[in-house]
Amino acid sequence: MALLTMLSAFVQTLVVVFYLHPIHVSVTEIKFHKRDQALEIMMRVFIDHLDLPLRDHLTRPELDILNPRDNTSVDALVKEYLRAHFKISLDGKVQKTVYLGHEREAEAFVFYIQVSDVKEWKNIMIHNDIIMSIYDDQSNIVNVFVDDNVKSLRLTRNTPTDKLTFDNR
Repeated sequence: MALLTMLSAFVQTLVVVFYLHPIHVSVTEIKFHKRDQALEIMMRVFIDHLDLPLRDHLTRPELDILNPRDNTSVDALVKEYLRAHFKISLDGKVQKTVYLGHEREAEAFVFYIQVSDVKEWKNIMIHNDIIMSIYDDQSNIVNVFVDDNVKSLRLTRNTPTDKLTFDNR
């Protein structure tokens, strides 16, 4: 009985901690399609976490990302922010990312990005410091898929850039 009471108290404490201190995280999936010679990228970001960094980046303190004024679209607001804060290099060569659009999934945006004309490569360097200017506990999880092989990174304010190596040549 004492163990059950301790376990219940522990769970209640965890709930309070997470309620008072939300987790700041984004998840990015990068899939290499050899046949199409492209990297297909999906990035999931909580809307309420993106609001403040985007206001800061655009110097628009009044910005409401869900209801932007001046007929500005979410895509127009986010495109430049992502270009500045999300970068990919393959074998030491910076790649041109193309922002394709977004969709909303409940409390998150899913952004679609593509890198075209991708030849075979061995090393992928990913820089992702989105939201880190505001939330120092921000973690950007990146999962890279090459064939049946998956490798992951956790990028933080202290390590916003990291590299993975694949043997796919």
